Amino acid sequence: MMMNDLPASRLLRGELKRDEPLARYTTWRCGGPAQTLYKPRNRADLATFIGQLPAEEPVTVIGLGSNLLVRDGGVRGTVIVLHPALGALEVRDGLVYAEAGVASPKVARFAAMHGLADAEFLAGIPGTVGGALAMNAGCYGGETWRFVASVEVLTRAGVFDHRSPSEYAIGYRSVRRADGTDPVGLFTSAMFAFPSGNSGIARERIRALLKRRIATQPLDLPNAGSVFRNPQGDHAARLIEACGLKGYAVGGARVSEKHANFIVNPHGQAKAADIEAIIGHVRTTVSAITGIVLEHEVRIIGDEK
Repeated sequence: MMMNDLPASRLLRGELKRDEPLARYTTWRCGGPAQTLYKPRNRADLATFIGQLPAEEPVTVIGLGSNLLVRDGGVRGTVIVLHPALGALEVRDGLVYAEAGVASPKVARFAAMHGLADAEFLAGIPGTVGGALAMNAGCYGGETWRFVASVEVLTRAGVFDHRSPSEYAIGYRSVRRADGTDPVGLFTSAMFAFPSGNSGIARERIRALLKRRIATQPLDLPNAGSVFRNPQGDHAARLIEACGLKGYAVGGARVSEKHANFIVNPHGQAKAADIEAIIGHVRTTVSAITGIVLEHEVRIIGDEK
């Protein structure tokens, strides 16, 4: 029996919705509905909800909806929106404890405030800790898992478990189990080991980073961050621009004229199919001209309409 056939459990305290449009939960502002959407009240509520789901129920977890393209046909099964429930952020024994729903820039500011260094890059990641853990997000020379001391995951049985980085194979925008298989369980928090530093210098680095982002990225328009991974020794934006693709448009979406590795939805009218068509065209064109095959780093989920 699927979750959509079940009444809401009397034990649940969160918000359960059916056929909920996901465009309002993604930074691209497009995409079809979730068959079922759940917003847990807190950690315990999330564990209760996960634990009661049928084993065959597909589960998709989203945070702030950045780095995510939801196809126009929507998402089958259950979508869980994490960030309202998992928001704890504190220092524990010299380490930064951050739950999966905390925005990455908030961690950067928190670390700087507590005299910790090298977390500044997180200010440039427009997502949550959970998403950063899931894909080893990074920018400006920093990567999430470089500073992970331990992670907590929630299993489908509704049980929290702690794991060490040694249990994972970490790569560029990639997180796998040590044996190369997909990770099992939902990342719910992490302990970060940032070195001691100068609070004033860290805050100044964050200000400089944010100033650079505003100057070089189309942050005033709906987007999902960088679309393609940088190939080794090069930058996707340089390749896309060199191929004359800035401004290339399909429907209501287009390649940003400000930063070629961004696709924007200027008027909020683009369909997910428009964006996916641009991704395909950019990939094909860059491959034909340069011989380099770009791989998208945005997560694409759901059914085509």
